[in-house]
Amino acid sequence: MFDEKKLWKERFNTWLKEIARYSRYIFNGHIVIVMVFLLGTAAFYYQEWLKTIQEQFPVAIIMAMAIAFILTYSPINTFLTEADKIFLLPLESRLKGYFTRSIIASFIIHAYLLFIGLGVFMPLYARVNDGDFKKYVPFLIAILLMKVLNLFIRWKVQYYVETKVHVFDSIIRYAVNAVFLYFLFSGAGLIFLLPEAALLLIMLFYYDKSTKEKGLKWEFLIEADERRRTSFYRLANLFTDVPKLRQRVKRRKWLDWVFSKLPFAQNVTFSHLYARTFLRAGDYFGLFIRLTLIGAGIIYFFSFGLGQVLVVLLIVYLTGFQLVPLWNHHSNKLWIKLYPVNEQLKIQSFKRLLTNVLYCQTVLLTITIFIKGEWKMAILSLAAGFGLSYFFSNVYIQKKLLK
Repeated sequence: MFDEKKLWKERFNTWLKEIARYSRYIFNGHIVIVMVFLLGTAAFYYQEWLKTIQEQFPVAIIMAMAIAFILTYSPINTFLTEADKIFLLPLESRLKGYFTRSIIASFIIHAYLLFIGLGVFMPLYARVNDGDFKKYVPFLIAILLMKVLNLFIRWKVQYYVETKVHVFDSIIRYAVNAVFLYFLFSGAGLIFLLPEAALLLIMLFYYDKSTKEKGLKWEFLIEADERRRTSFYRLANLFTDVPKLRQRVKRRKWLDWVFSKLPFAQNVTFSHLYARTFLRAGDYFGLFIRLTLIGAGIIYFFSFGLGQVLVVLLIVYLTGFQLVPLWNHHSNKLWIKLYPVNEQLKIQSFKRLLTNVLYCQTVLLTITIFIKGEWKMAILSLAAGFGLSYFFSNVYIQKKLLK
């Protein structure tokens, strides 16, 4: 006999075991030291920055806009798999308890994110409000109540297949959440907070009524869960082999000019392969862009003096470390072994690509320091970044490539 409670427990436990299993690889070894160092540095500069802000600083607006993102982002982990649209679809009417448990589990996960997010901003709030940390708990309770409404609305919106409904819903909820949070952090009374909560209740009532005749969009739910699993697998794949990871390929035609710079010769066979893999396969190029933008943002807004050099080195190291799996990207493909090319050329090609990518990132980060007008620090960052890029690509990873 079908037991939806037992099924959910099995799916949830399997998901927890996967998270625990791969987390051991992610938070292991020197990456923990780097993270502790990075967080410590960020905390130091955050504390120094707080000393410079005035009481007129628009803390309520900034906190509202930032935390509204976390409040609005409300994906629901359903733990569904590809086969469910065949085997569970006929049992949809008996899965109400299954999906209710999924919403509760998702709420607990999001509550943790809100707990952390609010905790990060509270020192900023306390700085312009006479050191008042006592409002953390009331703030958190109010935000969690709004999160419940956001999650239920998001669940109902998933009954629609039209993309514009999803986009419109996200924009509306973000606006409502931001206004609610602004009044909350400004110390406004209940009379200003209740209208936003009432508006979300009206949205929930509307979606509930309009989706009564609609069925669950199984393919959408499965695809959404698959995307979340793939994102986690991709992160774990930086530290260990993940057999379940599905690689996606994107053409990125606007980057074709890069390949025209490579000569058409046998000795650069692997240069073509790794360049295309970096720019088109998986998330290597996206990772490079994200880390570069994060590094540039930290350098421009939060760091100063030698701290800027330190940030450049950390970003270059993290990028290099996370690009190392590119070396094994084709390790399971037999046709690569048929290339009539010396194995040594493969190592040289990978090192050359990694070096050039890290050089490029160093230059981009250095330009940010130049824009701030600190040319001495910029020159020092350029020299240090180039030195680390060369050392990392040609010495540090040598043993990993020969394994």
